[in-house]
Amino acid sequence: MSGNPVGSLAAVRGKRALTEPPLVQVALLAVTVLFLAVFLVLPLVAVFTQAFEKGVGAYFTALREPDAWKAIRLTLLTAAIAVPLNLVFGLAASWAIAKFEFPGKGTLLTLIDLPFAVSPVISGMIFVLLFGRQSALGPWLADHDLKVIFAVPGIVLATVFVTFPFVARELIPVMQALGNEEEEAARVLGAGGWQIFFRVTLPNIKWGVLYGVILCNARAMGEFGAVSVVSGHIRGLTNTIPLHIEILYNEYNFQAAFAVASLLAFLAVATLVAKSVVEWRVRQPAPRDERLEEAA
Repeated sequence: MSGNPVGSLAAVRGKRALTEPPLVQVALLAVTVLFLAVFLVLPLVAVFTQAFEKGVGAYFTALREPDAWKAIRLTLLTAAIAVPLNLVFGLAASWAIAKFEFPGKGTLLTLIDLPFAVSPVISGMIFVLLFGRQSALGPWLADHDLKVIFAVPGIVLATVFVTFPFVARELIPVMQALGNEEEEAARVLGAGGWQIFFRVTLPNIKWGVLYGVILCNARAMGEFGAVSVVSGHIRGLTNTIPLHIEILYNEYNFQAAFAVASLLAFLAVATLVAKSVVEWRVRQPAPRDERLEEAA
């Protein structure tokens, strides 16, 4: 008899341990499908059913209403400011954490995760305490006619705060897994810092960057809690899409509320599709030697 019988027996036992009985597999799959149907599919179907309940004409009329259009524009503006800022922060933070060793590295990682642990309402209250009329900065802001709370700057600040972990948290494990070998090889071949970043590092992390941006944008456009605190709910001025939906719903204008809500539902579906595409592309092998030659 050749080979190691003990090792072969352990391998067989390991395979059996990792293979669940068919009944267990079916049960696990059924639970998963049930949860997806109840908490994802049915809510989406309900949103679109209510949105088009009175016809396509009423649907687009609700979206063309002036306050709704202003809420859409403010939401897009907020996301257009918050997402690039978080992209810059995410690249800088992930580069520092993955490439360097320094005192307080663990603390920095903890602080990056802080918005995940703090309630969005508390996040909004923080900015009210910092920039409100009763804060230390309040008189100075009033003297210079600068409005942060109950204005667009406050909405942007609150949105940036609750969304800044998304890009960084996607990039940190990617950069840590890649290591420094390719950058060091490019440096030996004579590449400069910007050449290394754009021709070696960025191609390696581009799908992680896109993944983080997709999630960050979805959260920025759908944020409610923090924005609700700092906005003041001024109709037509400081209401984003989620806040406008709340107002319409409280006024019992359900069809218009669901029509506007369908925009966020479209965003959720688009986010899932984009997420799946990015995950598929990440699994594709990428040439490595060509980037080193280009960087040189």
